[in-house]
Amino acid sequence: MTPPRARLYTTPMPSWFKKRGASGGTSPGDLVPTEIEEYAAVCSAAESDACKLIRAETYRTQDCPQMVVGPLEGAFLKVMALAVGAKRVLEIGTFTGYSALAMAEVLPDDGAVLTCEIDADSAAFARRYWDKSLHGKKIHVRVGPALETMAALKGPFDLIFIDADKANYVNYYRRTLDLISPTGVILIDNVLWSGRVLNTHDPDPSTAAIQELNRVVASDPRATAALLTLRDGVFVIKPNPR
Repeated sequence: MTPPRARLYTTPMPSWFKKRGASGGTSPGDLVPTEIEEYAAVCSAAESDACKLIRAETYRTQDCPQMVVGPLEGAFLKVMALAVGAKRVLEIGTFTGYSALAMAEVLPDDGAVLTCEIDADSAAFARRYWDKSLHGKKIHVRVGPALETMAALKGPFDLIFIDADKANYVNYYRRTLDLISPTGVILIDNVLWSGRVLNTHDPDPSTAAIQELNRVVASDPRATAALLTLRDGVFVIKPNPR
């Protein structure tokens, strides 16, 4: 069997990506037909009214509203939190607060989501909408560089969701391995990057960072992982017994 790292270098670029060009699309929906994603969302856990408000306001006011995870991935995050019986959740990258609230909604009353955000304005936006939800009290945000926040944290966390600056994806992943519970799961978003991960000739810095993360995870003996084609690609990573 070809080692995972070697497979990532030798897999040929498919024709659909060549036709689209190396720049790829700009929306996670480019990877899955819109009608299919909408159908999947309808068949999944319902989006709360509070999350709908965040999503609507994000699309109305933000420069890159597609960064919000949306109802389908929000449902996936809820199911993962329930599957591991999460009480402590760590999120790297808050944006407008949708994903943190989606996860908080399924935590027990004494559960908590700790979310890290570099941008104070985004954190303030999120707080306004968390305050409208009964579950907002479960969410705590730390504003500042996530790696600095993570360095001072003590585990274990039952679920960790990474959706932040791509340049630090490998650093975030390596630190989360020290923080995750033995029975927990690490989730990493945007790992297909609208198909740009297939561009091995002249990737931009963010694409190269995601490619490196994918190689690191695929060849890491400390974890077992599956890369899902959910929206823009989500890594589901389970730490192996130590």
